Amino acid sequence: MIRYALHCDRNHAFESWFQSSSAYDSQVKRKLVTCPICGSAKVEKAIMAPRIVGKKGRGRATTPEPVATTAAPEAAASGSTSLMMAQERELRSKLKELRDHIVKNADNVGERFANEARAMHYGDKEHRPIYGEASPDEAKSLIDEGIEVSPLPTLPEDRN
Repeated sequence: MIRYALHCDRNHAFESWFQSSSAYDSQVKRKLVTCPICGSAKVEKAIMAPRIVGKKGRGRATTPEPVATTAAPEAAASGSTSLMMAQERELRSKLKELRDHIVKNADNVGERFANEARAMHYGDKEHRPIYGEASPDEAKSLIDEGIEVSPLPTLPEDRN
């Protein structure tokens, strides 16, 4: 996941997470990235400080911080950045709550996920909530067979 500092054509500053830089480019091209303050789809990346890892801190990289830019006075006055941060925190909290609920109430079948899901779908095993690991090809194959699967929500802090 990549966090970008962004700004719109009205100079509203905000942040957003993307799976990759190509995902960002694709979403901007399709006008899916919009300013949360004014709704403008004319969005660009802001200059950000690089991520630096010192010799002593290997494995403890600091998160890149946006370089200060001049934001529109109405954006600063409205507290829109803190609102966006609060909305992001709330979304992450709900995703974590969903994932924790699944982990608590379903069986982890690990790498046997595709086989277990198939066995339940075709009546070879009793239905029960499960989660586990499947390659993209295995997941696609399950979907092609009409077996409903969904990825378990993963948050950026889970990857650290």
